[in-house]
Amino acid sequence: MYDDPKLGAHVDQKAIKISASDVQVFYGDNQAIKDVNVEIQDKTVTAFIGPSGCGKSTFLRCLNRMNDTIDVCRIEGSILMDGEDIYDKRVDPVQLRAKVGMVFQKPNPFPKSIYDNIAYGPRIHGMAKSKADLDVIVEKSLRRGAIWNEVKDRLHAPGTGLSGGQQQRLCIARAIATEPEILLMDEPCSALDPIATAQVEELIDELRENFSVVIVTHSMQQAARVSQRTAFFHLGNLVEYDETSKIFTNPTDERTESYITGRIG
Repeated sequence: MYDDPKLGAHVDQKAIKISASDVQVFYGDNQAIKDVNVEIQDKTVTAFIGPSGCGKSTFLRCLNRMNDTIDVCRIEGSILMDGEDIYDKRVDPVQLRAKVGMVFQKPNPFPKSIYDNIAYGPRIHGMAKSKADLDVIVEKSLRRGAIWNEVKDRLHAPGTGLSGGQQQRLCIARAIATEPEILLMDEPCSALDPIATAQVEELIDELRENFSVVIVTHSMQQAARVSQRTAFFHLGNLVEYDETSKIFTNPTDERTESYITGRIG
C-alpha cells in the first residue's frame, strides 16, 4: 500500500489492472482529455462521473482502443493493462477487445437469435471446438448475465424481440462470453426503466467477483450504489479519484463538491 495524492489514498499496488499515465486525447485540434493519470483496481467497480462532454466516455473508449476507429482522434500518454502497453504496435485491437468487453448506452443486440448473439464472439475467437462446447459457453454467459431463466426456452428466437432491460442483460452476457478480464459500460442503464435499471445494477455488483468493471454514468446515485471507487471528470480533466464513499461525503476538490451538490453540471 502507498499514498498517492493524484490517485487518492491507499492504492493497493498488487490489485492494479489498468494504469493510465499522462493520457491526452485530441479530436483534430480540439483536446478532449488532458493529462489523465489513474490506476484502476482489479475485481472492482470503478465509476466515471461528470457533466456531459467532460471526457469520461472518451477516456473509457481509450481502454479498449475504440477511439482508433475515429480518423481524427489522436492519443498520447500510456495505458498499461497488467503492465503491458495496450497501444504497442504489436497489440492486435481485435484481441484486446476480446479481453476488454464493452456494453453501450442503448441495448444493441445483433439481428440474430439469442443463442447466436452469445455464440458470435466465441466462434470468432475459436473458443469452442464443438457445438457442445458452444452450448456450455452460451448457457454460462446467459447465467452470468442473469437472463438464462427468462430465455432458456427460446434461445432461437431473435434477441431483438426481448424487452429493453432483457436486451441490455443479453448484451452484457454477450460481452462476457469471450471471457474478458475487464468490462466497460457506457451509461448502460440510461435507456432503461427503474426496474430494469435495478436488475442491471444488481448484475454489475455480481460481475465484480470475476471482472474489473468500469462504468460511465450520469447518475450520481447509481455511482454511489454500484461502485467502490469513483473518478470525477470536468472539462477534460480528471479532477479527483478516490473511494466512492469519500468522493460523495468528503471530496477534496471544491469542483467535485460543486458537482455533487448540483452547483455545476
